[in-house]
Amino acid sequence: MKIAALQMVSTPDVNRNLATAARLIAQASTAGARLVALPEYFCLMGQRDDDKLAIAEADGDGPIQRFLAGAAKQHGLWLVGGTLPIRASTPGKVRNACCVWGPDGQRVARYDKIHLFAFNNGREAYDEGRVLEAGDTPVAFAADGLRVGLSVCYDLRFPELYRRLMQPPCDVLVVPAAFTHTTGQAHWELLLRARAVENQCVVLASAQGGLHENGRRTFGHSMVIDPWGAVLASQVDGEGMAMAEVDLTRRDAVRAQLPALAHRRL
Repeated sequence: MKIAALQMVSTPDVNRNLATAARLIAQASTAGARLVALPEYFCLMGQRDDDKLAIAEADGDGPIQRFLAGAAKQHGLWLVGGTLPIRASTPGKVRNACCVWGPDGQRVARYDKIHLFAFNNGREAYDEGRVLEAGDTPVAFAADGLRVGLSVCYDLRFPELYRRLMQPPCDVLVVPAAFTHTTGQAHWELLLRARAVENQCVVLASAQGGLHENGRRTFGHSMVIDPWGAVLASQVDGEGMAMAEVDLTRRDAVRAQLPALAHRRL
Protein backbone atom coordinates (compact mmCIF):
# COMPACT_ATOMS: atom_id res chain seq x y z
CA MET A 1 0.00 0.00 0.00
CA LYS A 2 1.26 3.48 -0.86
CA ILE A 3 0.76 5.99 1.94
CA ALA A 4 1.09 9.77 1.88
CA ALA A 5 1.64 12.46 4.52
CA LEU A 6 0.24 15.77 3.29
CA GLN A 7 1.89 18.97 4.44
CA MET A 8 0.12 22.33 4.61
CA VAL A 9 0.66 25.89 5.79
CA SER A 10 -2.89 26.46 6.97
CA THR A 11 -4.49 29.90 7.25
CA PRO A 12 -7.26 31.54 9.33
CA ASP A 13 -9.68 30.91 6.41
CA VAL A 14 -11.40 27.51 6.56
CA ASN A 15 -12.55 27.56 2.92
CA ARG A 16 -9.04 28.28 1.64
CA ASN A 17 -7.68 25.46 3.75
CA LEU A 18 -10.28 23.00 2.48
CA ALA A 19 -9.44 23.96 -1.10
CA THR A 20 -5.74 23.32 -0.45
CA ALA A 21 -6.51 20.00 1.24
CA ALA A 22 -8.69 18.96 -1.71
CA ARG A 23 -5.88 19.70 -4.14
CA LEU A 24 -3.28 17.78 -2.12
CA ILE A 25 -5.58 14.79 -1.60
CA ALA A 26 -6.19 14.66 -5.35
CA GLN A 27 -2.44 14.78 -6.02
CA ALA A 28 -1.82 11.94 -3.57
CA SER A 29 -4.61 9.88 -5.13
CA THR A 30 -3.23 10.44 -8.63
CA ALA A 31 0.19 9.29 -7.39
CA GLY A 32 -1.37 6.04 -6.16
CA ALA A 33 -1.72 6.66 -2.43
CA ARG A 34 -4.27 4.44 -0.69
CA LEU A 35 -3.89 5.89 2.84
CA VAL A 36 -3.56 9.68 3.10
CA ALA A 37 -3.08 11.80 6.23
CA LEU A 38 -3.65 15.56 6.61
CA PRO A 39 -1.85 17.57 9.33
CA GLU A 40 -3.14 18.71 12.68
CA TYR A 41 -5.31 21.83 12.42
CA PHE A 42 -5.39 21.44 8.61
CA CYS A 43 -8.75 23.27 8.58
CA LEU A 44 -7.73 26.33 10.64
CA MET A 45 -4.67 28.05 12.01
CA GLY A 46 -6.46 30.97 13.62
CA GLN A 47 -5.23 34.31 14.85
CA ARG A 48 -6.05 33.16 18.41
CA ASP A 49 -6.29 29.74 20.03
CA ASP A 50 -9.97 30.19 20.75
CA ASP A 51 -10.81 30.85 17.07
CA LYS A 52 -11.34 27.10 16.76
CA LEU A 53 -14.35 27.38 19.08
CA ALA A 54 -16.26 29.30 16.40
CA ILE A 55 -15.90 26.51 13.81
CA ALA A 56 -16.34 23.56 16.17
CA GLU A 57 -18.68 20.91 14.82
CA ALA A 58 -21.02 18.37 16.34
CA ASP A 59 -19.70 14.83 16.34
CA GLY A 60 -20.56 13.26 13.00
CA ASP A 61 -21.80 16.32 11.12
CA GLY A 62 -20.58 19.65 9.84
CA PRO A 63 -19.02 21.16 6.72
CA ILE A 64 -15.47 20.04 7.53
CA GLN A 65 -16.53 16.47 8.25
CA ARG A 66 -18.71 16.38 5.12
CA PHE A 67 -15.75 17.63 3.08
CA LEU A 68 -13.50 14.88 4.42
CA ALA A 69 -16.10 12.16 3.88
CA GLY A 70 -16.67 13.38 0.34
CA ALA A 71 -12.95 13.50 -0.47
CA ALA A 72 -12.40 9.95 0.81
CA LYS A 73 -15.31 8.66 -1.29
CA GLN A 74 -14.42 10.67 -4.40
CA HIS A 75 -10.89 9.28 -4.50
CA GLY A 76 -11.66 5.87 -3.01
CA LEU A 77 -9.01 6.02 -0.29
CA TRP A 78 -8.53 5.93 3.47
CA LEU A 79 -8.36 9.52 4.71
CA VAL A 80 -6.98 10.54 8.11
CA GLY A 81 -8.47 14.01 8.48
CA GLY A 82 -5.62 15.56 10.45
CA THR A 83 -7.54 17.14 13.30
CA LEU A 84 -10.64 19.29 13.52
CA PRO A 85 -12.43 20.83 16.51
CA ILE A 86 -15.41 18.82 17.75
CA ARG A 87 -17.56 20.24 20.53
CA ALA A 88 -16.67 19.02 24.01
CA SER A 89 -18.79 18.34 27.06
CA THR A 90 -16.99 21.16 28.89
CA PRO A 91 -18.42 24.61 28.01
CA GLY A 92 -15.97 26.80 26.10
CA LYS A 93 -13.78 23.88 25.06
CA VAL A 94 -13.43 21.50 22.12
CA ARG A 95 -11.85 18.13 21.43
CA ASN A 96 -8.92 18.08 19.01
CA ALA A 97 -10.28 15.14 17.04
CA CYS A 98 -8.48 12.98 14.50
CA CYS A 99 -11.17 11.26 12.42
CA VAL A 100 -10.77 8.70 9.64
CA TRP A 101 -12.98 7.98 6.65
CA GLY A 102 -12.92 4.88 4.48
CA PRO A 103 -13.07 4.62 0.67
CA ASP A 104 -16.87 4.48 0.85
CA GLY A 105 -17.02 7.84 2.64
CA GLN A 106 -18.05 6.33 5.99
CA ARG A 107 -16.26 7.34 9.16
CA VAL A 108 -14.34 4.43 10.65
CA ALA A 109 -12.51 5.99 13.62
CA ARG A 110 -12.27 9.01 15.89
CA TYR A 111 -9.35 9.67 18.21
CA ASP A 112 -9.29 12.68 20.56
CA LYS A 113 -5.82 14.00 21.38
CA ILE A 114 -4.90 12.78 24.85
CA HIS A 115 -1.81 14.83 25.69
CA LEU A 116 -2.22 18.62 25.55
CA PHE A 117 0.80 20.75 24.67
CA ALA A 118 2.15 23.48 26.94
CA PHE A 119 5.40 25.35 26.34
CA ASN A 120 7.03 28.57 27.50
CA ASN A 121 10.61 29.55 26.80
CA GLY A 122 10.15 33.23 27.61
CA ARG A 123 9.60 34.16 23.94
CA GLU A 124 6.95 31.67 22.87
CA ALA A 125 4.10 30.43 25.03
CA TYR A 126 1.35 27.91 24.29
CA ASP A 127 -1.18 26.15 26.47
CA GLU A 128 -3.66 23.96 24.61
CA GLY A 129 -5.54 23.22 27.80
CA ARG A 130 -7.10 26.69 27.72
CA VAL A 131 -9.44 25.67 24.89
CA LEU A 132 -9.02 21.91 24.51
CA GLU A 133 -10.54 19.07 26.49
CA ALA A 134 -8.26 16.04 26.54
CA GLY A 135 -9.27 12.65 25.23
CA ASP A 136 -8.58 9.46 27.16
CA THR A 137 -8.79 6.47 24.79
CA PRO A 138 -6.20 5.07 22.32
CA VAL A 139 -7.69 4.25 18.91
CA ALA A 140 -6.62 2.05 16.00
CA PHE A 141 -8.49 0.96 12.88
CA ALA A 142 -8.15 -1.57 10.05
CA ALA A 143 -7.43 -0.43 6.48
CA ASP A 144 -6.98 -2.98 3.70
CA GLY A 145 -5.63 -5.54 6.17
CA LEU A 146 -3.33 -3.11 7.97
CA ARG A 147 -3.75 -2.11 11.60
CA VAL A 148 -3.28 1.66 11.86
CA GLY A 149 -2.80 3.49 15.18
CA LEU A 150 -3.73 7.14 15.69
CA SER A 151 -1.94 9.85 17.63
CA VAL A 152 -1.58 13.64 17.42
CA CYS A 153 1.47 15.91 17.69
CA TYR A 154 2.40 16.21 21.40
CA ASP A 155 1.38 12.56 21.91
CA LEU A 156 4.67 11.77 20.21
CA ARG A 157 6.50 12.47 23.49
CA PHE A 158 4.59 9.75 25.37
CA PRO A 159 5.79 6.29 24.27
CA GLU A 160 3.33 4.57 26.60
CA LEU A 161 0.49 5.57 24.25
CA TYR A 162 2.18 3.77 21.36
CA ARG A 163 2.80 0.70 23.48
CA ARG A 164 -0.94 0.58 24.15
CA LEU A 165 -1.55 0.86 20.40
CA MET A 166 0.76 -2.13 19.85
CA GLN A 167 -1.63 -4.53 21.58
CA PRO A 168 -2.01 -6.15 19.06
CA PRO A 169 0.85 -4.67 16.99
CA CYS A 170 0.14 -1.94 14.47
CA ASP A 171 1.56 -1.89 10.96
CA VAL A 172 1.39 1.91 10.69
CA LEU A 173 1.37 4.68 13.30
CA VAL A 174 -0.05 8.02 12.09
CA VAL A 175 1.04 11.35 13.61
CA PRO A 176 -0.68 14.49 12.30
CA ALA A 177 1.09 17.45 13.87
CA ALA A 178 1.71 21.18 14.04
CA PHE A 179 5.08 21.18 15.82
CA THR A 180 6.51 24.62 16.55
CA HIS A 181 9.72 25.34 14.68
CA THR A 182 11.61 25.56 17.99
CA THR A 183 10.59 22.15 19.32
CA GLY A 184 10.49 20.55 15.88
CA GLN A 185 14.07 21.49 15.09
CA ALA A 186 15.19 19.85 18.31
CA HIS A 187 12.98 16.78 18.60
CA TRP A 188 10.60 16.03 15.68
CA GLU A 189 12.65 13.58 13.61
CA LEU A 190 14.31 12.15 16.72
CA LEU A 191 10.97 11.23 18.27
CA LEU A 192 9.41 9.95 15.05
CA ARG A 193 12.29 7.62 14.36
CA ALA A 194 12.29 6.42 17.97
CA ARG A 195 8.60 5.52 17.76
CA ALA A 196 9.22 3.63 14.51
CA VAL A 197 12.23 1.74 15.89
CA GLU A 198 10.78 0.77 19.26
CA ASN A 199 7.48 -0.38 17.73
CA GLN A 200 9.02 -1.85 14.57
CA CYS A 201 6.42 -0.39 12.26
CA VAL A 202 5.96 2.38 9.72
CA VAL A 203 5.35 5.92 10.97
CA LEU A 204 3.35 8.31 8.78
CA ALA A 205 3.78 11.89 10.04
CA SER A 206 1.86 14.74 8.39
CA ALA A 207 2.84 18.22 9.53
CA GLN A 208 2.14 21.89 9.22
CA GLY A 209 5.24 23.41 7.65
CA GLY A 210 5.99 27.09 7.21
CA LEU A 211 5.24 30.65 8.28
CA HIS A 212 1.51 31.07 8.89
CA GLU A 213 -0.54 34.23 8.45
CA ASN A 214 -0.99 34.41 12.22
CA GLY A 215 2.80 34.76 12.60
CA ARG A 216 3.36 31.26 13.92
CA ARG A 217 6.09 29.18 12.30
CA THR A 218 5.71 25.41 12.18
CA PHE A 219 8.49 22.95 11.49
CA GLY A 220 7.19 20.83 8.62
CA HIS A 221 9.35 17.82 7.66
CA SER A 222 6.41 15.51 7.03
CA MET A 223 7.84 12.01 6.84
CA VAL A 224 7.36 8.34 6.17
CA ILE A 225 9.71 6.22 8.32
CA ASP A 226 10.29 2.47 8.04
CA PRO A 227 10.45 -0.05 10.93
CA TRP A 228 14.25 0.21 11.11
CA GLY A 229 14.06 3.99 11.52
CA ALA A 230 15.04 4.92 7.96
CA VAL A 231 13.38 8.02 6.53
CA LEU A 232 11.77 6.86 3.28
CA ALA A 233 10.33 10.23 2.24
CA SER A 234 10.25 13.79 3.57
CA GLN A 235 8.62 17.10 2.69
CA VAL A 236 10.84 19.69 4.33
CA ASP A 237 8.93 22.96 4.05
CA GLY A 238 5.79 24.36 2.47
CA GLU A 239 2.87 22.54 0.89
CA GLY A 240 3.47 19.09 -0.57
CA MET A 241 3.56 15.45 0.39
CA ALA A 242 5.86 12.67 1.54
CA MET A 243 4.87 9.33 0.04
CA ALA A 244 6.24 5.81 0.30
CA GLU A 245 5.06 2.21 0.28
CA VAL A 246 4.29 0.04 3.28
CA ASP A 247 6.51 -3.02 2.80
CA LEU A 248 5.26 -5.81 5.06
CA THR A 249 8.15 -8.04 4.02
CA ARG A 250 10.52 -5.43 5.43
CA ARG A 251 8.49 -5.18 8.63
CA ASP A 252 8.54 -8.94 9.08
CA ALA A 253 12.28 -9.09 8.47
CA VAL A 254 12.97 -6.42 11.09
CA ARG A 255 10.77 -8.16 13.66
CA ALA A 256 12.35 -11.54 12.94
CA GLN A 257 15.97 -10.35 13.05
CA LEU A 258 15.49 -8.29 16.22
CA PRO A 259 12.37 -9.60 18.02
CA ALA A 260 12.21 -6.74 20.50
CA LEU A 261 8.43 -6.78 20.68
CA ALA A 262 8.54 -10.41 21.81
CA HIS A 263 11.25 -9.56 24.39
CA ARG A 264 9.14 -7.04 26.31
CA ARG A 265 8.83 -7.72 30.03
CA LEU A 266 6.75 -4.75 31.23
